[in-house]
Amino acid sequence: MSDEDHMQPLVNPLPPAVVALALAIFGVEVMISAGGRGLIGGAEAIGWRLEAMRSFGFFAPLIEAMIDAQTFPLPEVARFVTYPFIHQGFVHAIMVIVFLLALGKLVGEAFGNLAVLIVFFSCAIFGALVYAGLTGDPRPLIGGFPAVYGFIGSYTFLLWVSYGQKGESQYRAFTLIGLLLMIQLIFGALFGGTLDWVAELSGFLMGFALTPLLAPGGMRRLLARLRQR
Repeated sequence: MSDEDHMQPLVNPLPPAVVALALAIFGVEVMISAGGRGLIGGAEAIGWRLEAMRSFGFFAPLIEAMIDAQTFPLPEVARFVTYPFIHQGFVHAIMVIVFLLALGKLVGEAFGNLAVLIVFFSCAIFGALVYAGLTGDPRPLIGGFPAVYGFIGSYTFLLWVSYGQKGESQYRAFTLIGLLLMIQLIFGALFGGTLDWVAELSGFLMGFALTPLLAPGGMRRLLARLRQR
């Protein structure tokens, strides 16, 4: 075994874009949680989470109001990309970060840092748009799941192509998203749920659709597969 083998890290470093997104989500949550516990910010900090939801969360009726008024103020448009950084609590944020680190790493290693940012924010925006159009739910949409579900979509596309090249059933590629949706359905039936799954599924679909454009030669392979059908 060469000296170079001994010097190789046991764990491959995470793509910088993934690290930056994870730190942003974690940092915001730590600050809000600390304020809620009275550790920083004084008495006013107890309401930071609600204030963050009001100021940075996405509200479906907002789209209709902006279209009717034909005005698109920057602070309101910015909600499309700020809502993924506001969460219901520490556990919610950590779950998003776990998905981001695991699946964002795969996308970053396959396509680069720019692709990570494109998938994250494109899926967040698309998820919010579909959520607004289909639900009109006045409750705020918050949390990074619509964005990280985009990485699940990218991962699914990679599996879909891989299984096709091996001559295996490509339906297996959708096992992960099927399992996640089943878990959400069960939890919703048992404890009641929201319509956030509309944004999350939309984020998944956008991630799946974006991946052929991000992968070198991916669109060519996709068109070849479609012609074979």
